[in-house]
Amino acid sequence: MHKAKLGAFVFSLATACLFGQPVTQPLCIVHQMPDESGIYYVGPEVTAPRLVRVMPVPNPGYESGKDAQGMTAMAFVIGADGLPDHIQLLHSHGDANDQAAMAAVRMSVYEPGKLDGKPVPVWVDARVVFRAKQSSVLPELVITERDLPAPRESFFENKKHGPANYTPPVIIHAVDADFADPFAKQPLVQVATVTVTVGIDGLPKAVQLRRGLGFGLDKKALDAVKHYRFLPSTRKGVPVEDTTDVKVEFAEF
Repeated sequence: MHKAKLGAFVFSLATACLFGQPVTQPLCIVHQMPDESGIYYVGPEVTAPRLVRVMPVPNPGYESGKDAQGMTAMAFVIGADGLPDHIQLLHSHGDANDQAAMAAVRMSVYEPGKLDGKPVPVWVDARVVFRAKQSSVLPELVITERDLPAPRESFFENKKHGPANYTPPVIIHAVDADFADPFAKQPLVQVATVTVTVGIDGLPKAVQLRRGLGFGLDKKALDAVKHYRFLPSTRKGVPVEDTTDVKVEFAEF
């Protein structure tokens, strides 16, 4: 899974600001950075790629009706050249459907994401929802993992522009939980609350459900938060371990 690739590189820059710069300007050089493979996530500085021409996906089970309804989901990179690469299956609907979906993704045409107007490789997700009464369907791009903007410098300052007595953890990378039922007629409120302990390195150390949804969704919410990244809590400019609550959204996977 590509989710594990992000962490250290983006956050290493954030911690360098916190530890290596005056506390009065901790976020002056925090920018979106690629993972160790040179690939970005959508965020405040990186625009999302988009589909320019979509290749339809044939529904292998349409005529027989067998296993016609279901979904294939995948993660992949849209390169700076607009070509898809590193395709990873996230949710299977059988080999025939999965192969048809991945073939359509490879043959579709994309506009790449951009950083400062320059095309860059970006992670995206795609889903293909097969329906029993449709002979073909279209892939959809979805963004389920993203970098988030860092707070302003004033967030870390007191009224005299010195270090604030306390700042809570701040999410800088979020992941939607996996919700694998696009056919629910009456979908639940798809937000769970998770309590997370954030270490001084910005990584989740412990997660615990505070407000769940049941129906097998709670574990997915906890798993998602394990991939979050934070700016750590501070006390008088010094990073400290702290606990905070986060609301987890569910992707329509």
